[in-house]
This record gives sequence, C-alpha cells and structure tokens, in this order.
Amino acid sequence: MTFENLLDRYAELAVRVGVNVQNMQTLVVAGPVQSAPFIRKVVRKAYEAGAKHVYIDWNDDELTRMKYELAPEEAFEEFPLWKAKGWEELAEQGAAFLYLSSSNPDLLQGIDQERIVKASKASGQALQRFRSYTMADKVSWSVIAIPSPAWANLVFPELPEDEREQALWEAIFAATRIHEPDPVQAWKEHHQELNRKVEHLNEKQYKALHYEAPGTRLTIELPANHIWIGGGSVNQDGVSFMANMPTEEVFTAPKRDGVNGVVQSTKPLSYQGTLIEDFQLTFEKGRIVQVTAKKGEDSLKRLIETDEGSCYLGEVALVPHLSPISQSNIIFFNTLFDENASNHLAIGKAYPTNLQDGSGMSDDELQQHGLNTSMVHVDFMIGSDKMNIDGETRQGEREPIFRNGNWAF
Repeated sequence: MTFENLLDRYAELAVRVGVNVQNMQTLVVAGPVQSAPFIRKVVRKAYEAGAKHVYIDWNDDELTRMKYELAPEEAFEEFPLWKAKGWEELAEQGAAFLYLSSSNPDLLQGIDQERIVKASKASGQALQRFRSYTMADKVSWSVIAIPSPAWANLVFPELPEDEREQALWEAIFAATRIHEPDPVQAWKEHHQELNRKVEHLNEKQYKALHYEAPGTRLTIELPANHIWIGGGSVNQDGVSFMANMPTEEVFTAPKRDGVNGVVQSTKPLSYQGTLIEDFQLTFEKGRIVQVTAKKGEDSLKRLIETDEGSCYLGEVALVPHLSPISQSNIIFFNTLFDENASNHLAIGKAYPTNLQDGSGMSDDELQQHGLNTSMVHVDFMIGSDKMNIDGETRQGEREPIFRNGNWAF
C-alpha cells in the first residue's frame, strides 16, 4: 500500500470515525498550513460523507512564535471575540470540530512566561462557552496528529534528518490502526474492548483509588454517581464520535477535594510550547500545595495558578502499560499519544459527562456534586510498569485494579 493510500485511509478514519460527519452537517478543521495536502484529503472525505460546509482554521508555528517575540504586551490580554463568537455559533448549529495536532513541543522555549500566561487566560475566558459544548459532548469533536519537521526531530533524533518525518508518520499510522485490513472495523472492536472495562468500573462505583509506585503515594476519592468513559462518545443528537485518535484510556472525574498524597510524573509534558520534565506534585484535600520539576518548573507553577480550579484535578485515567503505544517505546512529546501509553491525571476542569446527569448542570451545580471547574484541562502522565492501583469499595474493602502497570481484572 502506498503512502498516499495510507493518508487517504487516515483522512477517512478521521471523518467517518473521529468526528463521524453526518449528512448536511458543517465541519470545522483546525490545522497547520504545512499540512494543507492532508487537509485537502480530509475536506474531500467530508464532502463525500455528506458535509454541507467545511471551514478551515489555519495556524502556523512561525507566525505564532513571531507574535510572542514582537507583539506589544497588550496583545496577549486580548482574544478575537469575532472568532470566539463564530465558534460558539457553529457549535450551536451542530457543527463538528476536527483538530490536527502538529505543534513543535519546544515552540515557545525562551519566551517570557508572563506573555504565555496572559494569552492562555485570554483565550480560556473568551472560549469558555464554546468549550462547554465540547467538554459536555454536546457536539462531535476529535483530535488527530500530523507530523511536523520540528516534532519529528524531537521524537527521532537518532535517525538521519530526511527519515524522521516519515518515521513519525509510520508511528502515527501504527497507533491509529491504519495498517489493519479494515481500520474502521478495527476501531469499532477496540471501542467494544474499552467498554468492557468501563462497564466493570461503573458497576463497582469505587469510593476511592489508591496509587503506589516509585515517587507516588496517592489517594483519589471519587464522587457519588461518577461515570467511567472509554473509547467513543455520543453527542446530544445521539451521534457517536471518537474524541481522541489514538485512545487507549478509560477515565472518570475525581472528587475535587478528595485527592491526598504525592504523585511523580513518568513522561515529559508539553504545555504551551514548553517541555516540563521529571516533576512531582503534592496534594492536600484536593489542592496542589507543592510543585517541583527538573525542567519547566516555572511553567508548571504558572499553569496551576491560572484560576481557582487549576490547582485541583479534573480527570483520572487508566491506561495499561501493555498498550500498543507504550510497547512502541516511543516518547512522542505529545499528550495525545503519551497519555495513551500511561496512566494519567489532568489538572483543571472535569468533564461533565463523568457525572450522572452532569451534562445538563451548570459549573456551580457540578462543583456542588464534587467536580472541579476551570479554564484549563491539562493531562500529565504518571503510569509505569511498577504502578499498583487498588479500588476502595463503599464498604472500605480494597480490590486490585492494576498490578505492575496492567489491568488486574
């Protein structure tokens, strides 16, 4: 099979399984200018699937870096309201949203952190209503990855420079099951397998999870009526979609004030163009009270100071060490992939869908039921082949969930 054939398969998977475009539906594609040839394939597949409109929101790393270097300070306190309102309107009309992740993980290395924080807050505030549509799965949305030279150089520095981007393409194809005889059917079967884990955990309704690993001793309470989710989701119109491709996780929301102990990261975190490595967080009554990191500590501290909810957790996710991405032994420096090679947690906002009837609740109501709210949602990896996790039942008994990094049931 030629490379062009594989690209066609990938585009079709994104359209048919990722966002699952419906007849006469609008699709919004956000992606980098260097990926125009692939985006054209996505647009063709979308129209073939029945899309009414396909709108492209282009981005460019060089222009992004240029703005952070040269724009006046006031520019980072603003976000174009015409764009925020436009995305809100598209969501209200039932559009689907496909995001192509391709940024250089070191894009903003050396940039004044204050500028990055201001820009993050401005966009978070302006897009808060739009993000409520995606966080509550009211609309279909999906994230896939596209290689860039800078990203490929970071992932495969040992290869000749002219082979790195192709190697990253191959790694992405492997992780997204593109080489399977029928990738769409392969994803359906994968979704069913994840659902078996989800059903077991939802039936258990554990009171708390207890983590033990090198550098990690952590207890995470779970709210009453929490819901585990894995694989695909369903939007408010009953249409299924796959928010992350790849995905190997099942996840739920922790109790906002019920996290205590210490957790150690096991993979780098790429956040706002900066790599954060080898960090440890200490929690008391849900709140992050201490932060240490060998690299990017200032960026991590600024992340948890974004707003009132950014020093609490919003997600707890389980991923076996034997997942295909983990077994590839590739560190992608991209959360979309690295979070699917490792148990992980997320700083910030919880998904309303992780609580019974949560999708219809306001932020205040979600918080009253134990879920965290914030402008941010940032995943970080904590899993390894040395991690054990127990589930604590409502009767106070402990049952094995993970042993040596893998499922124990």
